[in-house]
Order: sequence, then C-alpha cells, then structure tokens
Amino acid sequence: MTASEVRLYETRSYPAPPAFAAQANVNEEAYARAASDPILFWEQAAARLDWTEPWHSAHEWDPPVGEDVPAARWFVGGRLNVAYNCVDRHVVAGRGDKVALHFEGEPGDRAAVTYSDLQSMVSRAANALIALGIRPGDRVVVYLPVLIETVVITLACARIGAVHSLVFGGFSAEAVRFRLADTGAKLLVTSDGQFRRGTATEVKSTADVASADLPDLEHVLVLRRTGQDVPWTPGRDIWWHDVVDTASPEHEAEAFDAEHPLFIIYTSGTTGKPKGLVHTSGGYLAHASWAHWAHFDAKPDDVHWCTADLAWVTAHTYEIYGPLSNGLTQIIYEGTPDAPNRERHLEIIERYGVTVYYTAPTLIRTFMTWFGADLPEGHDLSTLRLLGTVGEAINPEAWIWFRRSFGRDELPVVDTWWQSETGAAMIAPLPGVTTLKPGSASMPLPGIDAAVVDEHGDEVAPGRSGTLVVRRPWPGMARTVWGDPKRYRDAYWSTFAGHGDHGGYYVAGDGATRDADGYIWILGRLDDVVNVSGHRLSTIEIESALVAHDTVGEAGTAGVADTVTGQAVVAFVVASGRAEVSTPVLRAEVAKAIGPIAKPKHIVVVPDLPKTRSGKIMRRLLAQLWEAEQDRRAGRASSQLGDTTSLQNPWAVDDIAAALETAELRTS
Repeated sequence: MTASEVRLYETRSYPAPPAFAAQANVNEEAYARAASDPILFWEQAAARLDWTEPWHSAHEWDPPVGEDVPAARWFVGGRLNVAYNCVDRHVVAGRGDKVALHFEGEPGDRAAVTYSDLQSMVSRAANALIALGIRPGDRVVVYLPVLIETVVITLACARIGAVHSLVFGGFSAEAVRFRLADTGAKLLVTSDGQFRRGTATEVKSTADVASADLPDLEHVLVLRRTGQDVPWTPGRDIWWHDVVDTASPEHEAEAFDAEHPLFIIYTSGTTGKPKGLVHTSGGYLAHASWAHWAHFDAKPDDVHWCTADLAWVTAHTYEIYGPLSNGLTQIIYEGTPDAPNRERHLEIIERYGVTVYYTAPTLIRTFMTWFGADLPEGHDLSTLRLLGTVGEAINPEAWIWFRRSFGRDELPVVDTWWQSETGAAMIAPLPGVTTLKPGSASMPLPGIDAAVVDEHGDEVAPGRSGTLVVRRPWPGMARTVWGDPKRYRDAYWSTFAGHGDHGGYYVAGDGATRDADGYIWILGRLDDVVNVSGHRLSTIEIESALVAHDTVGEAGTAGVADTVTGQAVVAFVVASGRAEVSTPVLRAEVAKAIGPIAKPKHIVVVPDLPKTRSGKIMRRLLAQLWEAEQDRRAGRASSQLGDTTSLQNPWAVDDIAAALETAELRTS
C-alpha cells in the first residue's frame, strides 16, 4: 500500500478504571519484560500449561530466503496434550464440579456440563474415534452447529492427536466437500438436522452430497439433534448415540509433540479457493491461553460468552481452547440473535450472569438498528464487567454505543485485531493498563511486534497509511497452508522477504495507520482501498462516517469503475429505521468527516450486507454486484460472482441485486 494521509479525528479516550487496574492480571511491566526478551516472555507464557516433557529449544525459525518456504517451530522437544490442559488438569486440581459449559439451544433447551462431565464425555468420544480407526494425524471434519457435542468431538480429536477441521453448519455441500477432499478426511461428523431461526432444518442429505465418492472418507458419524428422518448409508453412517454414548468414559490422554498439528481452519473470500491454515499444539495453545487470560483479564469466577460460531477461529481460541485452558465457565448458544425475539442475547446475559461478552461489530450495529439509542428495559446486565469486539474494525460510534448501552458507560471495551492466520489476538488493549480510543485496537500485545510500513518496508510516519505487518514470529502463527507450503509463502511472506532482523515480515493483508500516540487503526483490506482521482481512500473510514449518521445502521463501500475519476465510491447502506435515508445528507456527512473527494457517488439502500461468518463485509462482492447491474442495464453478459459459499447470509446477494435493479442511482 502506498503511504497516504489518513484523516482520523477521533479525540475521545477512556483511561483504565482505577478499580479495574488494581486487580488486573497484567500490568504495564509486561510490555517491558516482553521487549527485553520476547522468547523468554513466551516461555513463561507456555509454562502456564501442563507439559509432559519440557522443551529443549524455545524457538527455531527458517526465514523465507529465495524460494524457501518459512518454517517456525516453538517449544521444540516439548510434549503435551491439549485436551488434558483444557479439561483433565482442572479435575485433578479439584475443580471437577465447576460448570465448564452452559448450553442454550435455540428452541430453549438448556444443559450445564461440569469439568468432570466434560472429561467423561471427551473420553467417550476419544474411545469412539479410536474404535472407528482414527489415529494421530488423521483428519476429522466436523459439520455441526453450536452444540455441547461440537466442543466434545473437537477436544476428543485433540486428545487422540487427530487433526480437526470445523465447518459452519450452514455451509453448502460444495463447501463441505472441498474441505473433506482437501484434507483427505477419514471421518465426517454431522447431525440429522439443526435449529435455525425457529425451524428444524435437515442437514444429513447435504452431508451426503458432500461425502459422495470420496476415496479417503470411511465413516459419517451422525448426531441426533432434531429427530428428523434422514437418508442412511449402511456401513458408512453411524449414529453418535450408538458408538459415543456407549463407549467407556475412561481414557488415558497421550502427549504429543508441540509441533503436532492440532487443527486446519479454512479462510474464506470472494475469489480463489479457501486456504487450509495449519495450527500446531504447543505454540497455539500457549498463545491462545495467555492472550485470553491477559486481554480479557480472565478470573476464576468469570462467565465468559464469545458469540462466534464454533467453526470460526474466534471460537477455537476464545470459546474452546482459551477459556477452557484457563478453567472458566462459559456460554455456548446454538441459535441466532433474533430467535425467537431480538432480546435473546440480553436474556442469556441475564440468565447466566455473563461477566465477559465478546461479539462482532456487525452484531453491535445490528443491535443499534433494532434498539435505537437505548436497550429495551427489563434486563439486568449488571454482571457484565468487560466487553470485547472482534471481526472488522469497529467504527467509533458503534464502540461508544456498545460501551454506553451494554457497559453502563464505564466498562472497558477490548477491541481485538487478529486473523485465522495469527491464532490469537495480536493487537488489543490490556484492560487494566490501556487508555482506550474508540475505533482503535490500540497497540500490539506484549511479545508481538506489529508495525505499519510503506512499500519499502519502512515504518510510516504517524497519520500516514501503510501495510500492517508482523516483524517477528510468534507462537500462535499458522505454520503452513495444508498441502501447499508455497502458497503459504507467496500469500504471507513474499512481499517483505529478507526484511528486518528475522529475515521477513508477515503481511496481514490489511491497511492501517498509526497515530502520534502509537495506536494502530485498521483501515480494511488492502484490496478494499478506493482510488478516486489518485486519492487512496479507506473503505472503513467512509463507512464510519456513514454509520455516524442516525439514519444508517450499517454501511459497506466499494470502489467501482468511473470514466472521470478512475474509481468512484458506491455505498450500500442498511437503514437504522429512525428516519428516512437521504443521499444528499449522507454525502455531505462524508464530505464533512473526511473531505469532498470521499463522497460516495452512489448510495443504495439495501436490507442487509453480505458477510462472512466472522462478520466481515464482503466488499469485493458488493463491487461485483454493482458491475453485474451495470452489465444488465447495458445489455452485456455479466461475469460470475466470486465464491459465496462462505457467507453467513447468502440471501443478501439476491436482496442487493433486487435493490440495485430498482435504484435510480442518483449522485445528488
């Protein structure tokens, strides 16, 4: 990204509350300690775990030299069992009666699972996997909604050294099949159906289409969730209750090498096939466990709720491995936020006494459109002590609304930046230390060396934009792309190979800027920048200006071809419902906040925006839909849209196309 000026006018700031700072897990000293010896810092973080054998070398790194692919190794020679660290050690320590999971099903069914219960359930599942022929290193694809059994089978894979790959339960057969084939999975775990928006939807037939004629797939393990009649393939298909529930609850966890693969998680996007990122056991768990404990200030009596689907990396780290390794109680909820009513999340927070609530900016903005300035009365959210956001960069107005409505205008909001590739948070405030600025993820966590650089790899001056990079390896980093190490190198390490003290920079793919205080502000994906008459404009900045207006609940912007300016800004907005959307008013709002050059040339009101399961707006898809409409109006054949199988709301594509057909597309 060529450096250019960024107009950030956010002046509000919120110091750490003194009472919170006084009891915080991590203080200012952690930054100095990590800076003086980052390897020792991560060794001390790893020492929070139980290791069967200690490591003999904390870190080894082969940088991307020439055509060589980079290779990182952490805690070399060390051995541990990830599931033991998340379950058994808490039982051994006498905390077996503590609730590990409160489950809330969409229809209203509920269950509480203690750590002793979880140990028995994971052991049964581990024994069942072994009986089905699953061995260390074998791949298991899990195609389930957010259920207790989803957590159980995930931990069971970790317990026996199998490599799990979780897939969102709403994905298409095509998306599931790709992951089965790419991993060479021996086992698919799915359900008869799932509850979604008040309806029991049959899933097994989709799994059958995905599984057909795959040479490596041996069995399909089916959980009965909805009780529907489903197609069955004798010899291949097996009921969960026949093999898991009847298995022995006794199982001895085996230790595995720190670099043993733990899971494969696939990135999503509108172009190109998904990349299967490989995370390993020791480094990932050390990073995930420490980061969760540090930036969420995890306490033994916390009730933690990460609202992500279990197939998203956020849930791997902050709904499975992080909270469980730290022995917390947490919530898992099967359904959508508006089933059966829009106050479901408020009810859950109150019912279970949630203390830490971690969700996506897109849901926060949705709540803003649903509830307006204030939350509905009648819900006690007083147990909340910390809020968190993850996914896209949160615009300042949504951050302020979240803090005021959910946080009583006093709670810290921990805005985290990280990726599937990084394993756990990289840039995030420490709630007992950091003065918070709405819209900024603040600074790199201790032990993380993130920077904003220009095209030459040099740090940009404050107020200039550039490419976000990580200049030193870290424990939670993905080690490779499954089956394609060259793609791993080309995608993440080739741009700045040979730079810095460690022989290369990891390129996150995001643009960013750093202010005079050293705070990092994420500006969106590098390919989401709009170039209007030579001015490079951040989509995040324009969207923040639009959402700041009362009439807009959400906004997505994209650059589209323009004969005069090269590119023009088109904005797709979701109305807040508080007043009618006015194109001239919104254009003036953007001009006032950023400058006249940033005014959207076209504004289209739409019912929803296409988003990934992580809540990220698919801006390239917005541009493709715009171009498809221009082709239709000109009588030209239109190219195919990019991959939409990873969308959480695929119906949004047709809704936007319909809105474009009837839009007048006036510029003033």
